[in-house]
Amino acid sequence: MSVSEKKPINRQFERVSAEDVRRAAEYQAAILADVAGRRGTLHGRIKPLAPHMSVAGPAITVEVRPGDNLAIHAAMAVAQPGDVLVVDGKGDLSCALLGEIMATQAQASGIAGIIIDGAVRDADSLSKGHYPVFSAGLNPCGPTKLISGRVNHPISVAGATVQAGDLVVADIDGVVVIPRDEVQQVIALAKEKLEMETRRLAAIREGDLRPHWLDDALRKAGMLTDGETL
Repeated sequence: MSVSEKKPINRQFERVSAEDVRRAAEYQAAILADVAGRRGTLHGRIKPLAPHMSVAGPAITVEVRPGDNLAIHAAMAVAQPGDVLVVDGKGDLSCALLGEIMATQAQASGIAGIIIDGAVRDADSLSKGHYPVFSAGLNPCGPTKLISGRVNHPISVAGATVQAGDLVVADIDGVVVIPRDEVQQVIALAKEKLEMETRRLAAIREGDLRPHWLDDALRKAGMLTDGETL
């Protein structure tokens, strides 16, 4: 185990490239999740404070104890422009882990967005802006700043494993995390899927309403007998 892995704050890790972030940001989180094997998505409780919010970038991972945001402040201090804070707040909603002041600081620092499996506050002002903040809920109660956490270590957040430097893409549908070494393959597959879906939508509008695979799938599932059709 390296010295950086033993320290609570790890500064040595490789990020997904800026070019791959730019290319991935062209796709919906849903497209990326599908071609990534329908894995790597955070639980649906993690939602944007406003429907227009979206973000893509390398993950800065943060683990905190419920109700304490000391490690988030540390992560903001070491994050680079374009990074996305991904905070394992254990799904706790008893206290907000950040609000307008910290979000404003993050935005001014160039941090691309914030994703928290926990609560936030000042939602009225934050939801009217364009800075992306995703959370599991809201609470007016503020946090403490007393308890040690970890920054840029592997985390399990809202059902997904996230490593520092992985690609994070989030929009109104939710959040998907792509391992850094799989990003280019996923982008190539996303391009193919989007082209296929575009063709299918055009066909539907032209009157081709039934999926061509439906009857075969129903037979395999035992819902239609051999030779039977809908």
